Amino acid sequence: MTATLTPGRIAGCLGLLVLGALTGLAGWLVVDLWFPGGLLLGLLGAFGLFLGGRIALGVGLGVGGAAFGWFLSYVMLGVPRPEGDFLLSSSGIGMYAYLLGGTVLAVMCATMHGPPQGPVSVGRPAK
Repeated sequence: MTATLTPGRIAGCLGLLVLGALTGLAGWLVVDLWFPGGLLLGLLGAFGLFLGGRIALGVGLGVGGAAFGWFLSYVMLGVPRPEGDFLLSSSGIGMYAYLLGGTVLAVMCATMHGPPQGPVSVGRPAK
């Protein structure tokens, strides 16, 4: 299904881009702070954002805007500062699990299909 770009969808994508960056920042902080529970909390937040973007815009374009903002925050926080240190460390398995898990969730939300139109009965084949 192709989506037409309307001003509302463009504004929705830009809003999801900002929300994705904020969710990525919060996920980084939570994963570094509490490892096992923080990883699940960060991934649940990312999943909620990706699924909400999919439902709000009706197409995978919403997931793309949110995922781009989420990944952009990951890249920006991982770049070394002029002083030579990192804003947030990317050491440990938690950060890699957060990056891989969030990517899998974004792809899953972008490629899912909506519910079928109406109930499926024996007399009428499914579309």
